[in-house]
Amino acid sequence: MIGQTVVFEFIETTSQAEELAAVLERLKNQAGGQMPALQEAQRIYGYLPIEVLQRIAKELAVPLEKLYSTATFYSQFTFVPKGEYTISICMGTACYVKGAGNILDSYELELGIKAGETTTDRKFTLESCRCIGACGLAPVLTVNEEVYGRLTQKKGDKVLATYLKRGGTDG
Repeated sequence: MIGQTVVFEFIETTSQAEELAAVLERLKNQAGGQMPALQEAQRIYGYLPIEVLQRIAKELAVPLEKLYSTATFYSQFTFVPKGEYTISICMGTACYVKGAGNILDSYELELGIKAGETTTDRKFTLESCRCIGACGLAPVLTVNEEVYGRLTQKKGDKVLATYLKRGGTDG
């Protein structure tokens, strides 16, 4: 699995399609409507699939290349669906020095993905970040909004094991 490119099938609900259509109708003749359209699309879908970018481009009469250029400029946008659990491991100086790199390596091995990727079942997204501002708790990781600090390899393994045991989307 590690090193392989995973292609996710675009699945859209009727309510998502209707919500996007309403947003695009509202923004259709608005100057500068592409940025709010991208933001709303990301909120609706959790990421920006190419099918949605093509729809936005068509409805707002904006070249697809311009939309893509805007979306790639801002780090808030992603083209890959996020997992149910987004694990972000701090790689700031304090965390790195105290072993965060080893924790990241073990998570990559256990999940079968690299930082920046999502598991094929969309349960986990693994990220590394520069600093989350909790240096006194180094090394630190977050799972969604939950913060785990003063980690050792063993504590880090326990955190991951907790989420691996959880089923479904109810957490």
